[in-house]
Amino acid sequence: MYKYIYVKSKARGLLSKEDHREIIDKYSKDGWRFVTAIPLPSGNQVITEFDLVFEKEE
Repeated sequence: MYKYIYVKSKARGLLSKEDHREIIDKYSKDGWRFVTAIPLPSGNQVITEFDLVFEKEE
């Protein structure tokens, strides 16, 4: 059986430094495995955030 957590990551412009890699590295060091990123559109259908999904065996 696996347990899952969802960590928000801001979507930024193409020229901005993104933090998703740092988040993935941080959680993987704690034994979590990155599964996928789920885009979270704002009210005007622009992607502003992602839920980064991690899993770990219980």
